[in-house]
Amino acid sequence: MSDPRQRADELNERGRSLSDEGRTNEATDAYRSAIEADPTWSVPWYNLGLGHKYACEWTESLECNRRAVALDDSDAAAWWNLGIAATALGRWPEAREAWLRCGVAIPEGDGPVRAAFGPTPVRLDPQGRGEVVWCDRIGPARAIIRNVPFPESGHCWGDLLLHDGAPNGYRILNGQEVPVFDALQRIGASEHRTYILDLPGSTPEQRALIGDVASRLGGAAEDWSQSVAFLCRQCSEGRPHEQHDRALSGDRPELAVAAAAASDEQLSEIIEAWRGEAGYDGHVGSTAATQMDDEAE
Repeated sequence: MSDPRQRADELNERGRSLSDEGRTNEATDAYRSAIEADPTWSVPWYNLGLGHKYACEWTESLECNRRAVALDDSDAAAWWNLGIAATALGRWPEAREAWLRCGVAIPEGDGPVRAAFGPTPVRLDPQGRGEVVWCDRIGPARAIIRNVPFPESGHCWGDLLLHDGAPNGYRILNGQEVPVFDALQRIGASEHRTYILDLPGSTPEQRALIGDVASRLGGAAEDWSQSVAFLCRQCSEGRPHEQHDRALSGDRPELAVAAAAASDEQLSEIIEAWRGEAGYDGHVGSTAATQMDDEAE
């Protein structure tokens, strides 16, 4: 009879291969068979929890990672995924224990972890468009969007995201590399919607002012023709190279100015304040590109 660990390792590797092929149900069966082959081994429990994490099945992910750390309390990756699942479920004592086990310095307390972890780039749709936005990271696995995302992303400025902890690419901030994290789920919807502005005849200098004006008035705005860079997938999930930027952006269409506001009235206030500061007397067209939650079907 073969050694239980050897058999479990074979089944675990089969599960990993099936998972890489997108055969999730078969991978789950393989991991469970590995657990039956060697109940003392933590790795299949971790891999089972990993699948539940990517499916946003948080109760199941939490339980699998609990089992993994019970068998191997030195498994930092299992503790981290336990922390993500506990955060998603609002189980803050467990989340706090997990972050401390990973060596993360967090404020003392009993409730949600909230601290200034700094600006962080997050990829909104890892399996799709892969748009990366800058966020304020307020915990080991939570961040608030601080760019105005494309409407196609399904996200808005101010959304609260649950994000993964494994770097998937890098960006430069103040001369230093910072990791890009993949979003897992929106866990708090913003009260803001996205508007697309048409400012014919405006200058780059005038458009540069709109972000400051909107920020002062509780919203956001940015000139996408200046703030958006298109990267190939290799660069987006690695380290961007200048030649890729040039190749992809050389003939891109002119992009609009985007704004985030909680209401049409707030948008009008932002526009009028900007007109005065920028000295713009042209027509301003606006289109609501996203609906408020209570207006969505």
